[in-house]
Amino acid sequence: MLTLHYNPLTVAPVVAIVMEELELDYTPVLVDFRAAQQTSPAYLALNPKGRVPTLETPHGVITETGAILDWLAAVHGPHLVPDDPFQAARMRETMYYLASTLHVNYAHALRGARWADLETSWADMSAKAPHTMAASLAYLEGHLDFAPFAIGTGLTLADPWLFVLTGFATRLNIDLAQFPNLSAHQVLMNDRYAVRAARNKGMLA
Repeated sequence: MLTLHYNPLTVAPVVAIVMEELELDYTPVLVDFRAAQQTSPAYLALNPKGRVPTLETPHGVITETGAILDWLAAVHGPHLVPDDPFQAARMRETMYYLASTLHVNYAHALRGARWADLETSWADMSAKAPHTMAASLAYLEGHLDFAPFAIGTGLTLADPWLFVLTGFATRLNIDLAQFPNLSAHQVLMNDRYAVRAARNKGMLA
């Protein structure tokens, strides 16, 4: 049995979408940030980082979105990774960029205290975040395939991640209309059963 600890306002829905794509039986458990459940002793015993997603598997606990997706693909869905090694590398290149750059751009708008102690620094980071996030979106707009998926003609692990993080842009008042490829990808993903299923379960904001 699989148990996914998530919060719908985070990147954790990426994992939920992949699990729905794979039609896996799993139990979703909401981690309520408003109640600070992510810092509770019980949750920290499960994931000492105090973050989501966290996936409980029959073999143990996995944290970090990329690691969870790699495990899910290896065990349950190898078709979500391109057979061609170069295309598989491009998929992971995209995933790593999403994790290390686009997501961090967004986090600067909300969680400046992770990087600086002065509140004036937080305000500066928050003001800069829409610009850095838009620049990252422009890079993705021009460098992914969108044929129609991010890497070629079939869905890969990169697509749910791209879908969720691109959606974050609207929270920073970034108009996605300036990115027609990313906008079309949003429509494409929103039409998928897995996305609708995750949303119907309250796992996707």
